[in-house]
Parts: sequence; C-alpha cells; structure tokens
Amino acid sequence: MREPVKGLWAMVAASTIWGLSPLYYKLLAAVPPLEVLSHRTLWSALIFSSVLAFQGRLSQLPTVLKGRAFVLTAFAAMMISANWFLFILSIQIGRATEASLGYYIFPLVAVVIGVAAFGERLRPAQGLAVLLAALAVALLTWGLGAAPWIALMIAGTFGLYGLFKKRLAAGPVLSVTAEVLVLVPAAAVWLFGIHSGLWAEGRPGAFFGHDLRASLLLAVSGVLTAGPLILFSYASRRVRLATVGLVQYINPTLQFGCATLVFAEPFTNWHGSAFGIIWAALALYSWSSLSQERAARRLASSVGTSGTAVRNPASDGSAKPSATI
Repeated sequence: MREPVKGLWAMVAASTIWGLSPLYYKLLAAVPPLEVLSHRTLWSALIFSSVLAFQGRLSQLPTVLKGRAFVLTAFAAMMISANWFLFILSIQIGRATEASLGYYIFPLVAVVIGVAAFGERLRPAQGLAVLLAALAVALLTWGLGAAPWIALMIAGTFGLYGLFKKRLAAGPVLSVTAEVLVLVPAAAVWLFGIHSGLWAEGRPGAFFGHDLRASLLLAVSGVLTAGPLILFSYASRRVRLATVGLVQYINPTLQFGCATLVFAEPFTNWHGSAFGIIWAALALYSWSSLSQERAARRLASSVGTSGTAVRNPASDGSAKPSATI
C-alpha cells in the first residue's frame, strides 16, 4: 500500500473515532464532566509520555516547557481543556447536536482567526462561506430564542487552540504531551479533592476505584484521546492538506448522526435550515480551498518546468545551456 493511501486510511480512522466518541462519553453520563476531564488528562499524559519515551524524545520536552514556548503551551492547554470539557458536557446534557454544529463551523471560525491574527486574505468564495455560517448561527438563534453557545464556544476554543499551536514550533505529539503535562497538576488536585471528600460537584463523584465499569471506561479515555491524534499526525505527513480538511468532516457528521439517530435529540426545522446553510457554506469553502490548492500546484509545476535548462545549438556545433527563464 502506497504511503498516501496509508495516510488517507489513518485520517479516516482518526475522524471516525472522533465522530463516534459521543457514544463513549454517553456511557459515562453518571460521572461528573470535570471528573471525566481530569481522568482524560491524566491517562492521556501517561500514554503520550510513554510514546515519547518509546521514540526516545522525552529529552525534547523542556524545549516547550520553558520561556515563551511555555506560555504558548499553557494557553493552548487551557483552550483544548475547555474544548474537551464543553464536548463532554454537551453529550451529558443532551446537546450533542449543538456540539457537532461547533465542529462544523470550526473551519470557518479558523478562517476568521487567520484573517484577524495573521492578515490572511480571503478569496470571494471563502468570504461568502463565512457570511453563510454567520447567517446560519443568526437563524438558529432567532428560531430557538437563544444563541447556540456551546457550538460557538467549541468552535472558538478549538480555533484559538489552533492559533497558539501555529505559533508553537513543535510537532503534534510533542506539543500535546507538553499541554497535558501542564494540565496534570490541576487534574490531580481535582481528583484528590473528589476522592478525599474535600469538595463535590453537586452530585456523586469519585467513581474510579469504586465502580469497575466506570473505572475501565475512564482508563480508556487516554487511548481515545491519544490514538486518533497519533493517527492524525501520521496522516497529515502523507496526504495533501485539502484531503485532510475534507476527510475531517467525517467527525462532525458522525457526531450529528449519533445525536439525532442514537440519542434521539430534538432536530427542529430551525436546526434543519441552519445545518443546511452550514453544509452549503462548507461545500463552497471546500471547493474554494481545492481550487486554490490546484492553482498553487499548477504554478509550482510551471515554475519547475520553466526553470529547466533548455539546450540550444551553439555556433561551433556543440550544445550549450541557454539562460534559465
């Protein structure tokens, strides 16, 4: 199997695991979300650290845990922790549909962040896609009488996470390991307080070690976090960026399916109209991105061809290379 094909299947696998993860978190509905998040942080730290140790790269961690890199890592850690918490909470309170909307609009939020933070220019089609997304959110807000705050916060925290990651010169596994290690003290303190009875979240906690089923499920959270990210990292080095972007839509689509078909969450006409506009916006955005990438590839191919030395016959009968165009 060729490397690009392996990368594509790895990307499909990662997006599928992410997309079906609501089924897993629904099984933990009795466990308070902060307790689930804390376990996800600790088990992820263990797995990511083990992966780095296996690769012989633990010595690289200090490079992202000091100075300016540490500040960026800490901010990224806060954003991804907030994103994880919102996602877990949305599943537990019956708002998985809204969570899927958040991951649908994330690419368009990322475009806005790119314009604001890096001065990137939008093509007309991309600008129209962003306007359509804003229209969809406004329509849903009007129809339901309240803004889809969970969706907006999920998209916003993930977008800001990407912003900090872009400024951090570190690979995905190394940077995520550093991020979860930054979060480990807070997770450990929270779990200590839960298990020692120092505080509670308003409902029963301290499931780990007292409930076998919950204990096993909480331990699996590390694999569920680390596995897809490692697959994603593998895929992103082997397939085109546009392909990665398109395949990632498997994630919110499966989340949407879990919410409406498995969890039977309400899906009103307002939801249908808003999601229809979002899907149209994503189709327009994807078409524009693919066109832009094809144009860039044609330009690169043209430059490569024009840079080839052309041989012309010289007056003495020998062949000499002409000047490069």
